Amino acid sequence: MQALRFAAALYRRQLAIHYWGRVRRDPLSRLHLAPGRDDPYAIYDAVRAYGPLMPTRLGDYVSATHAVCDSVLRDRRFGPRAVEMNGPGAPGDEIDMSFLDKDPPEHTRLRRLAQPAFSPKQIAGYRPLVERVVGELLAAAAAKGTFDLVHDFAAPLPIAVITDLLGVPDADTEAFAEHGAVVGSALDGVRSLRHAARLKAASDAIDDVFIRLFVLRRREPGDDAVSRILAAEGDRIESHELLPMCRLLLVAGFETTVNLIGNAVGALLDHPRQWAALCADPAGLADAAVEETLRWDPPVQRTARCAREDVEVAGVPVRRGQFVVSLLGGANRDPAVYTDAARFDIHRTPEADHLAFSSGIHYCIGAPLARLEAGIALRMLAETMPGLRRGGAPRRRNASIIRGPLTLPVTVGRVLATR
Repeated sequence: MQALRFAAALYRRQLAIHYWGRVRRDPLSRLHLAPGRDDPYAIYDAVRAYGPLMPTRLGDYVSATHAVCDSVLRDRRFGPRAVEMNGPGAPGDEIDMSFLDKDPPEHTRLRRLAQPAFSPKQIAGYRPLVERVVGELLAAAAAKGTFDLVHDFAAPLPIAVITDLLGVPDADTEAFAEHGAVVGSALDGVRSLRHAARLKAASDAIDDVFIRLFVLRRREPGDDAVSRILAAEGDRIESHELLPMCRLLLVAGFETTVNLIGNAVGALLDHPRQWAALCADPAGLADAAVEETLRWDPPVQRTARCAREDVEVAGVPVRRGQFVVSLLGGANRDPAVYTDAARFDIHRTPEADHLAFSSGIHYCIGAPLARLEAGIALRMLAETMPGLRRGGAPRRRNASIIRGPLTLPVTVGRVLATR
């Protein structure tokens, strides 16, 4: 009976999305449908044209303006979730995202425990590993001639780095990539019984890796993040908080970067002059190409904040318990902030901080690592494969919060020796 009720709720949700998206043109519902997943930016433009805040079918608000999104993300009167105010079914309730979902003081306590693993000194120490892994992956890809940029390059790189950071031995790259894609797709909400089963299987598989790792690291502590987190058990972290935190650090530690690299290469190959410019000056433009990709086509497209008290946003009263959904991808193309905002240009002079990594106290803890990995990946790719071109039609992820290619076939073309 419980399974039947669960299935009925899922299919009611899907019917509502199709009705409100196709018939009533609700923006958030449209983002869950194929046109919104393929190209959400026209929807963001329509939301922005409506005004700073647009009402949704659930009685909440959505914004695609940079000023409102940045303000709400920084405003301590808003929190990431409020199940105690809204009851079950608030956005993202299917997945425990550890400190990403919490307000202070719990957020502060858990984030401070994870922060040292992502300090500037620690991240700088990963440069040799990143360069070695990128070199190995590019050499193997060049030998194939035509390869899948996601499967053969964008996914194995950050998985190798984050599993080393966490101390996961003998990581199964393909399995982790598949699990990460499933978890990322579920951030939109579970779509079917099959999707629910896949999410449970992926979560169970990740948890099993960490349960076995906890046993090992309690017996043999190492110089890794998991060992340091375990050392704080019972003091700064409770036993039931271990798995959610490690799951978050693992999946967020590679899933964002996989899509960042995929989106960057896709954009560069769609803009041949930009790709040629990068190939002419890889060391000088790789980091700029990463930042422009983060602005123009970010891997995380939106996030929600719930009002913890009655508040006014851009002249609109928002009641306690109402959500404001910040369309990060839309805010990053706000013409009030960025000149020729819809244009992809790696020579762009930054006019404002983009919101690809969110803002405020929930700013992405792994942003420096993602930037390091993506910058090195683009630099070495441009150095060794300046003749890179598309080798077939890409396939996008079936998700709207996480945006990126599931497959991206490319052909090597001319290959140069690694500098």
